[in-house]
Amino acid sequence: MVITIDGPAGTGKSTAARMLAARVGFDFLDTGAMYRAVALAAVRRGVPLTDEDALSILLGQIAVEVCGGQVLLDGEDVSELIRRPDISQAASQVAEVPIVRRHLVRLQRIAAEGRDIVTEGRDQGTVVFPEAEIKFFLTASPEVRAERRWRELVLRGVTKSFREVLDEQEERDRRDSKRHVAPLTPAPDAIIIDTTNRSIEEVLSLMEEHVRAWQPR
Repeated sequence: MVITIDGPAGTGKSTAARMLAARVGFDFLDTGAMYRAVALAAVRRGVPLTDEDALSILLGQIAVEVCGGQVLLDGEDVSELIRRPDISQAASQVAEVPIVRRHLVRLQRIAAEGRDIVTEGRDQGTVVFPEAEIKFFLTASPEVRAERRWRELVLRGVTKSFREVLDEQEERDRRDSKRHVAPLTPAPDAIIIDTTNRSIEEVLSLMEEHVRAWQPR
């Protein structure tokens, strides 16, 4: 069984996906981390973030694995490094490149074979797993999303103003929603949940309710 959770940054989808997976006994697949790992590899090697030919070569040279709570790049645990603001922006850029998306979509489908998973990202219910049994799409107001992200950065010791975080978020939203390949949009059959005024516990309870009530078509 596959449960997808899509939505823009700051809606709480990563936390919700990880905790929902634990509640229902499924594996968790963090697909956003895979794009971030590719972006980190590109930044480290000086590969242009929009050069499809160069990125194609890079993809053949690196190994990206998501194992439980760890993200491995060529065997190195980069779980913290990929959360840097510059890597977040870079990930949004490489995600626009068709060959990167095709490569990672293939890896994501392989990772899901024969497993019950909760997977989160921006195109899980529309592109990667269009036949998923349950699809969620999380939303929240831009201000609340930016505040969540800003507080997260503060806790990690990253110095950045709320305005900077909001501006970067707006740019990423524009890029994600306007890209030609797999734009950020809810699947037609997605369950849309606005997390603006909901606690994570309220969001989880609502999602778990849908999962427990699911019946095969």
